[in-house]
Amino acid sequence: MTALIHAASTSDQGSWLSTLADWVVSLMELIGPPGAAIAVGLDNLFPPIPSEVVLPMAGLAASRGSFTLFEAIAWTTFGSVFGAYILYGLGRWLGAERLARIADKLPLVKGEDVEQSVAWFERHGAAAVFFGRMVPLFRSLISIPAGVAKMHWWKFGLLTTAGSLIWNSIFVLAGFFLGENWHIVEQYAEIFQTIVIVAVVLAVAWFVIVRVRAILADRGTDQASEGSGSA
Repeated sequence: MTALIHAASTSDQGSWLSTLADWVVSLMELIGPPGAAIAVGLDNLFPPIPSEVVLPMAGLAASRGSFTLFEAIAWTTFGSVFGAYILYGLGRWLGAERLARIADKLPLVKGEDVEQSVAWFERHGAAAVFFGRMVPLFRSLISIPAGVAKMHWWKFGLLTTAGSLIWNSIFVLAGFFLGENWHIVEQYAEIFQTIVIVAVVLAVAWFVIVRVRAILADRGTDQASEGSGSA
């Protein structure tokens, strides 16, 4: 396992990703493949922790013989599903009605937005959960609307397991076959994540612009009505 620690620490000296990789390796060294499950579970709960770093380290550990490749994939997938169920439970606890009441108190957001989102999720939820497990940021967040929409827990579990198994296998296998060059896959994953973040920022900006314009238009209509009424 010493070689693993060296591979992690020398891949990106001084960065927080290097520190994270060292922590993941130490965790796997301490308790074995369940350590990878814990790290991946935390990735679901705290999206800033990138699975693109955690998963290849598990593959690297498997290539060094610390545990088998099957154990690496199985335990990381278990961690993904377990973390997803925690957020799913949070969504069930919040519920659509409670979220709608919260939304009504927020600027630029309406309770109707929650109702529309739940309606959309009821139509496309299966695809959203499955493919969402393979998209940075959405990989974690998609579990909450699944809970809010009260998707059947077994259906959510099957879709989450399937999507997570594909995503985890890709990165675990990359770490397994790339060895000490595991960080190469991180570079490509970072590009993908950047694209997703830019898309999200643009979508949020468009939502704000549309909603502000609608509010201004409503105010203009109200003022015109008041003016015609007083005349």
